[in-house]
Formats: sequence, structure tokens, C-alpha cells
Amino acid sequence: MSDNFNTIAGWTLAAGIVALGSSLVMGQMFHHEPVTKDGYEIASAEGGESGGGGDKPIDWAEADPAKGEKVFAQCKACHTIEAGGANGTGPNLQGILGKSKAAVGGYTQYSDALKGKGGTWTFEDMDAWLKSPKKFADGTKMTFAGISNAEKRADLIAYINAQGSNLPLPAGAPAAAEGAEAADAAAGGNEAAAANAAAPADNAAAPAAK
Repeated sequence: MSDNFNTIAGWTLAAGIVALGSSLVMGQMFHHEPVTKDGYEIASAEGGESGGGGDKPIDWAEADPAKGEKVFAQCKACHTIEAGGANGTGPNLQGILGKSKAAVGGYTQYSDALKGKGGTWTFEDMDAWLKSPKKFADGTKMTFAGISNAEKRADLIAYINAQGSNLPLPAGAPAAAEGAEAADAAAGGNEAAAANAAAPADNAAAPAAK
């Protein structure tokens, strides 16, 4: 009986040693560092298209038609822009700025959404359209996602304008910049007024100090 007990105890001890060793080995094999950041980083859908231009007011004085011609390369799959160019998937864009929306002769594929916008193509409307056609005219047939970079849109519109429209570009700095300059000027004027108002009080107090 004693021998059987010793045998069982020995096997139990051996099994425990094997289990402990296996646990240590498996722990080393599947060791991992603690998670320090949740989720995945997803790159911008435009792959760096914004390039610092971002969604900011356009400074038309900086618009460069030569750069815009390069941006227009992505429009050529659907549009021509030369005088007498044929309509394609999209209409010919010669002289489009200043023309009525959805009104290029011979082009019949306009969406009801764009037809419903009315008016002419202004610089502001063209900017909004190129930024996001879907937001500008929800229901448009144009599948182009848009250009988020304000500087590239300005360059492209300047190029389009130079192809038959030749309208004067909007003058002045962006409205946001003008507002900031006006606020700074007002703040400076208020400080000067406060200084002038304080001066007589100081002068009046001077005789009493004597």
C-alpha cells in the first residue's frame, strides 16, 4: 500500500513539474507587449493631396493658371476645354465661367440637381462645385469626389478662366484675413483712444502732487 502511495505521489509530482515547465515555455512563445494605442491609422483618402492647403479661404492673388493646367489633367477624362472642343462624358468647358449653369450647347446629360441651381458660374460657385460636387448639387451625375486643397482649386479655376472666359479674378485678400485685419486695426484704435483718455487725468493730477 505504501509503495502504491509513493508511486502515485511521484507521478503526481512529475506531472506537476511537466505542467509548470510547459506553462513557462508557452508563456515565452506567446509573449506580447501591452497595447499602447487603439485601432489603426488610416491614411488620407487623397494621399496627401491637401499638402497644407487645407480648407481655407482662397487668396485669388496667389492663383497660378500654369499650375492649374496641371491640375486640369485629372479633368480631361470627361471634359475638353479648347474652343470648339467636343462634349464628352461632361460638357466642353471653354468660357464656362460667366455662363449659365447646365447650359452648354449640345450637352444633354445634365442632372436635375445641377439644372435646379440656376444662375451663372461665378468664381465662388465654381470653387464650391470643385470642392465637392455632391454637396454643391446633391444628386449630380458627376462622380468626381472633389479637390479639398483650396490652393489647387484656385489654380484650376484661374486656368479655366483663362480658357475663354477671361473674367477679372475676385479682388482683395480672403474675407477671413480681411476680418482679422479689421479686428486688429480696431483693437489698435481702442488702445490709442484709451491712452489719450488717460493722459488728461495724469496731467490734472500732476499739480496736486506738487
